[in-house]
Amino acid sequence: MTIMAALTALTGSVALYPLFSGGAWFWSGLGAVAAVALAGLLTRRLRWPAVFGAAGGLGALLLYLTVRFTASEALLGVVPTPASLRRLRELLQEGWDAANQYAAPVPLVPGIMLLAVAGIGLVAVLVDLLAVRLRRAAPAGLPLLALYSVPAAVREDSVSWIAFGIGALGYLALLAADSREQIGGWGRVVTGPGVPRGRTGEAAPPPDRGAMAASGRRIGVAAVAVAVLVPAVTPGIHSRGLFGMGGGSGRGGTQTVTTPDPLVSLKRELTRTDDSLVLTYRTNDTERPEYLRLYALDKFDGDRWTYTSLQSTPRDRLSGRDLPEPPGLYSAPTRLVTTRIRVRPQVRNMTFLPVPYAPTRVEIEGDWRVHPPSLMIYSLRDSASGRSYTVTSTRVRATAARLRAAGPPPNEIYTRYTAVPERIPREVRRLADEITAGATTAYDQAVLLQRWFTEDGGFQYDLTARPPQHGSDLVDFLMHSKKGYCEQFAASMALLARILGIPARVAMGYTTGTEVSPGVWHVRTRDAHAWPELYFQGTGWVRFEPTPSGAAGQGTASPPVYSQLITSGTADAAQEQDVDSPEADRQERDQASPSAPARRQDDLGADAGADSGRSADGDAPIGWIIGALLALLLLAAPRAARSATRRLRWAAAATRSGGADGSPPDHAEAAHTAWREMRADAIDHGLEWRPSDTPRTAARRLGELLELEEPAARALGRIARAEELARYAPSRPLTPPETLRQDVRTVREAIAASVGRRARWRARLFPASTLASAGSLSRRAGGRLVAVAFRVESLTRRLVPRRPR
Repeated sequence: MTIMAALTALTGSVALYPLFSGGAWFWSGLGAVAAVALAGLLTRRLRWPAVFGAAGGLGALLLYLTVRFTASEALLGVVPTPASLRRLRELLQEGWDAANQYAAPVPLVPGIMLLAVAGIGLVAVLVDLLAVRLRRAAPAGLPLLALYSVPAAVREDSVSWIAFGIGALGYLALLAADSREQIGGWGRVVTGPGVPRGRTGEAAPPPDRGAMAASGRRIGVAAVAVAVLVPAVTPGIHSRGLFGMGGGSGRGGTQTVTTPDPLVSLKRELTRTDDSLVLTYRTNDTERPEYLRLYALDKFDGDRWTYTSLQSTPRDRLSGRDLPEPPGLYSAPTRLVTTRIRVRPQVRNMTFLPVPYAPTRVEIEGDWRVHPPSLMIYSLRDSASGRSYTVTSTRVRATAARLRAAGPPPNEIYTRYTAVPERIPREVRRLADEITAGATTAYDQAVLLQRWFTEDGGFQYDLTARPPQHGSDLVDFLMHSKKGYCEQFAASMALLARILGIPARVAMGYTTGTEVSPGVWHVRTRDAHAWPELYFQGTGWVRFEPTPSGAAGQGTASPPVYSQLITSGTADAAQEQDVDSPEADRQERDQASPSAPARRQDDLGADAGADSGRSADGDAPIGWIIGALLALLLLAAPRAARSATRRLRWAAAATRSGGADGSPPDHAEAAHTAWREMRADAIDHGLEWRPSDTPRTAARRLGELLELEEPAARALGRIARAEELARYAPSRPLTPPETLRQDVRTVREAIAASVGRRARWRARLFPASTLASAGSLSRRAGGRLVAVAFRVESLTRRLVPRRPR
C-alpha cells in the first residue's frame, strides 16, 4: 500500500504538465514523493500514531526541499537552519510572484519549481495518511483532485484525456490494492466438515476471486468512462448544450453574453513564452492594415475597464446582411477593405471575432451576432478556432485637420463615454489639465496626451508590472512608477480623455502583426494589445496609440499618422489648411505608407494561409506529421517485435549450433527454436494449440486441420521429429539448422495459404504470440516489483525492530 500510495500521487501529478514549460518538475516531484513514502514506511514500522506519522512525512518533505533547493544554507547540506528556512520562504514568494506574472506554461525558475515540488509532496503526505495509515483509500482521491483543479483554474483548456486517464488508473490501482489487502486479511477459503452448505447439501463453492477481480476492473473502467463522457453530453455543463448543439433560451429570447475577463486574457497572451501563431490574414489594403479588434470596453468603475453587459437577441444575427453603420461616421471619406482571416485550430474559446474596425459585412459559418453600438462580433455557442472568414470593413481617411474641426458629439455619446467615477483622485484630474495646457480642441488634447505617454512623460514599457486592480494602482502608474504595458497605457489615456470631456473607450485585440509576403500578415500572441479609441463627430471612433512601440515597447504597435501631424511649428498652418483639400488627403496618404508598394490583391477567396498541406504559420504541419508517425509506429510495433524475436531466436540457435567457442555443435537448440517458431506461427494465424500435446500429436492435429500438401507435410514431420529427439534423445543425430529454418518457412506459408485473408492480416499486423508474450512479460515485471517491495519491507523490519507491546 505504501508503494501504491506513492505511485497514485505521482500519476496524479501528471495533470500539472500544462502549467510548466519543461519536464524537470516531474523528476523533482518524484524525489519528494519517494521521501514522503519512506518516512511513512518508517513511522509505521515504529508504530507512531497517525498524527505523528503525518508529521514525519512533512518533516521528510522539508528535508528533501532543503537538500534540493537550499543545501548551501543548511547544516551539512541536509539539516534545516534559520538561514535555509528563510531562503525557502524567499523562494516561495518569488515563485508566487512569477506565477502571477507569467501565463501558463510558466518557465521553471527556482521559485516555481519549489512551489510545484512542495505541492506534489503535500498531496503525497495526505494520500499516504488516508490510504495507508487510516486505511481510507477512497477519500484519498480528494487531495488528488487538487492536482486537477489547479490547471483547470488557470488555463482555458482542460487537462488532456491521457493525463486524466493516467491519474484515474493510478487511483483505481490504489483502490484495488486496498481491497486486495482487506480480502486477503481473512486468509484462505476453508472447506470441509462444518462448512456451511448449499441448498443441495453440498459444500458451498468458494468465491471466484478471478471473477470478482474482473468485475472490479469492469466497474473501474465504466466509472472512468462515465466521468469523461457524462459531462460532455450533459446540458448546462457546457455553454453549447447537449453535444454542442444548442443551449440558451431559445430563438425568441434575450440572452446575456458572458466571457472571461478580457484584461486577464490579455496579460496571459503577452506573457506567454512560446509566442505562438494566433491567426493569418490576407488583405487588399494598400496601406498598413488596421488593428484587429475583439472587444470595446466602455465602462470604467474606478478600478477596471469592462464592457456593458450585452443582451443578445435573434435580430442581432449576421445572416449574410450588412452590419449597422458605424456610430458618428458620416462626413469623412472612406474606402472599403477586404480581409480574409484564418484562426489557428490551437486557439481555444475565441467567441469574439478579431476584425478591423469598422466592419460592414462578415461572411462566416455558424451563429454569429453583432452588437450595434460597438460593432463587436460574437457568438453564444461557436468559436473562431480553426475557422476562416471574410471581413469587409470601412477604412476612414482621418486627417489632423478634419479631426480638429470636428463638432461636439451627440448628447447620448457624450453622457455615456465621458462618465467618470467621482472618487477619481483630484491629482489625476489636475494632471489631465497640466498635460493639455494650451490645447484649444479635443484633437489637440488627444495628441498631447499620446505624446506625454510615448515621449514626454518618462514612461517605460514593462510586462512585469502588475495589472491595475484598484484606482490607487492607476494613480501609482501615472504619478510614480510609470512602468507598465498596453493595458495601463490604454486605460490611463482613455480615463484622462474622459476627464477632459472627450468620449473614450478601451479597445482590445491584436496589432497589425508582421507581413510575411505581399498582402499576407501573421499575428502572434505577443501582438495582443489594448489601445484607446476616441470619438470625433463626423469621423466616429478613432484609434490612438499611447503605448511605446518598437524594441523598447510593444514591438508591432504603430501610432496612426493623424496623431503625429501636430508639431509646435506647424499647428497653426495645419489648422488653416482646408479640411477636405486634395493636398491634405495626399499628404496623409503619403505619410501613412511612404514606401508601401501599390498592390491590391484580388484573390482573397483563397485561404488566408495561402497554403495547402501546410500549417497556418507557413511551416509543415509538424503536429499532424508526428501524430501520424506515432500511429504508424504503434501499428508496426507488434509486427516489428515478432520479426525481432524470430531473428534473435535463430541467431542464438546458430551461435550454439555452430560451436564457435570450440564446443561441439548443439543442434538441439535449433530444433527447439524451430518448434517455438512453428507454434508461434500457428497461434498468430488463430489455430488451436494445446500445450499438453506431444510434438507428434501436435504435428498430426495440425496436419489434419490444414490438409497440407506433401512438401509441407514432410517439413512439419521433420520439425516435430527434431523436437522429439531434442527432448528425449539429444545424443542422436538431428536435422541441421538450415534445413529446419527452411522447413519452418514452408510450414508458415502453408498455414497462411490455408486460412482466410482476415486471419493472414491479423497475423501480420497483430501477432497473437507477441501480444501474449508482452502480457506475460508485464506480469513477470509486476511480480518482480512485488518481490522487491517485500524485500524492502523485510529489510526495514530487520533494521528497525518493533517495540515490545
